[in-house]
Amino acid sequence: MNSRVKIAAVAIGIGAIVTGANSCLYDVDGGERALLFDKLRGGVQDRVRGEGTHFRIPFLQDPIIFDIRTSPQAISTTTGSKDLQTVKVTLRVLYEPDPANLKPIYRQYGMYYAETVLPNIGNEILKAVVAQYDAGELITQREQVSSDVTRALVKRAGDFHIRLRDVSITHLEFSDDYMKAVEHKQVAQQYAERQKFLVEKATQEKEAEVILAAGETEAAKLINEGMAAGNEFLELRKIEAAKVIAQTMSHSRNVSYLPGGGNVLLNLPQ
Repeated sequence: MNSRVKIAAVAIGIGAIVTGANSCLYDVDGGERALLFDKLRGGVQDRVRGEGTHFRIPFLQDPIIFDIRTSPQAISTTTGSKDLQTVKVTLRVLYEPDPANLKPIYRQYGMYYAETVLPNIGNEILKAVVAQYDAGELITQREQVSSDVTRALVKRAGDFHIRLRDVSITHLEFSDDYMKAVEHKQVAQQYAERQKFLVEKATQEKEAEVILAAGETEAAKLINEGMAAGNEFLELRKIEAAKVIAQTMSHSRNVSYLPGGGNVLLNLPQ
């Protein structure tokens, strides 16, 4: 009986030791960093713990684990353009915290710093940049608008110890009235281009008629000059006409050629 009690006591002691040892250790996985909250030394400590296993005093020190991997965040806002058109803009940002400044991030904004900071500064920057462009320029100069937003937002996020790896405009939406006006403008432009084409076509046809008439006048002039010089031109025309007539008749099955001035029977034997 005593031996069983001893074995149980040893097992309990070993379990307590293992449990105590585990409570004194904590792990920081890949892509993470840790701060240590010390109740005896006045709160969050300055040192940032990297990946690996670290020691802590149970009940007196608690680890605060930060994910420092790049994460996505969508930011949407509705604002006005330079020509007072209502525009809804959606941004996608890839962000990560500055590992060297995790303590001020945690003390000022908490673990959910991105949800607190990024929408506010995103709306601020979007409204400031969009107000510099007309609605049409937001479409035609979208790359430049995105560049302006990126440059301003990266600088602003740096004030909050947040790094932005990528910023892009994913969606631009205008009011229904503006979209209808754009559609009507496109239709009017297409109609104007069509009318321009018809006018150019008519002008070219008119020029072609003038050139043709000038050519026929010149040809008639040359014919008159040739006829005035002699009858050779008329004889040449007669020969050409005769050739055309003969060629046409030679292909007709209902036309036969008979020798002129000879025997119709073609000298048949007597």
